[in-house]
Amino acid sequence: QLRLTESGGGSVQAGGAMRLSCQASTTIYGYYATAWFRQAPGKEREGVASVQQYGEKKYAGSVEGRFTVSRDNGQHIIYLQMTDLKPEDSGMYYCAADRARPLEPLSPKEYDYWGQGTQVTVSS
Repeated sequence: QLRLTESGGGSVQAGGAMRLSCQASTTIYGYYATAWFRQAPGKEREGVASVQQYGEKKYAGSVEGRFTVSRDNGQHIIYLQMTDLKPEDSGMYYCAADRARPLEPLSPKEYDYWGQGTQVTVSS
């Protein structure tokens, strides 16, 4: 069973940067589609960025140009580099994965495996 563990969250001022990491318990390249999601209090979970089995990437419009998703396939880690952070980027960030190639890469329903989340707080 795949396990995902996020790290790297914390507090930052608006305009700052932060990098999140998601450690997978096994090989992901070629096997798992992966994605980052976030959820603010009282809001639905939303897709932020995804990277599929062989590296195809997709971003939400709200983070395009500011966030970069990448993977270290040798270390089984998925990264989310976030720059120019805004208060509306605050929330719990989750890493997710699935064996199937998603039809909607930023939809939470496409993913069966989830981490516990890491909190990101951006102050103005």
